[in-house]
Amino acid sequence: MSTTLLLAGGGALAGVFGALLGLGGGILIVPLLTLAFGLPFREAVAVSLVAVITSSSASAAVYLERHVANLRLGMTLELFTAIGAVLGGLAAFVLPDRLLAGLFAVMLAYTAWTMVRRRASTAEPARLPAEPPPSWRDGFVAGISGPGYRVRRLPAGIGLSFVAGIVSALLGVGGGIVKVPAMNLVMGVPLRVATATSNMMIGVTGSASAILYLLRGDVNAFVAGPVVLGVFAGATVTSRLAHRVPVATVRLAFVVVLLYVAVEMGMRAMGIGGG
Repeated sequence: MSTTLLLAGGGALAGVFGALLGLGGGILIVPLLTLAFGLPFREAVAVSLVAVITSSSASAAVYLERHVANLRLGMTLELFTAIGAVLGGLAAFVLPDRLLAGLFAVMLAYTAWTMVRRRASTAEPARLPAEPPPSWRDGFVAGISGPGYRVRRLPAGIGLSFVAGIVSALLGVGGGIVKVPAMNLVMGVPLRVATATSNMMIGVTGSASAILYLLRGDVNAFVAGPVVLGVFAGATVTSRLAHRVPVATVRLAFVVVLLYVAVEMGMRAMGIGGG
């Protein structure tokens, strides 16, 4: 019973953090299950992906109802993320864990450094040089943009979304750790919108790869049950209160999480710690 309560409590904490930052909670669940409960790495990833689906289901409806998440942008990027998730799930049992963890640690550290250096800009240039006549691409970009911002560098965002899907399947983090910085830093989407849109997307991403783990028999139902219940409770409450948290606080928390996971993945790559 005590282990079940601890798993549920850990899931609730992950749900709170995941809903606030658009990460789905997997970024905490995998280290929790591997380091604190001794679960094999791939089983932890499988449980984490199930929890990510739950977190997304609990928070996405709230963000869409409040018109915070960008549905059109999310579904556009998710098409490529889901493809990456399927390919990542197929490769999960082929590529060395240490190599993946090392590359992931470097990427996270670089992203955190970029977010620290980036100063929030609240205004776009008032006047731009003369532009060519609008094309179909301009109309499409305008359609997936939102009030007060215009999506930039769509091809780069699509490429990073594909990478996010691979990362999600291999490491069980839902892909939000890549999606949020990609939308915010690369595509010019406000951070609050990026986190809400990521919360909406990660459920589809998690489903695309979780089914592969389920078919392989790696989902431990006795662990997944209490974790999922905790994640659902934490994400449900947090999604209704997230709008009260200052954007600067969200950014700081996101950087801290990035650095924490970068250290964890770096230690795993060097063979230090669980997994």
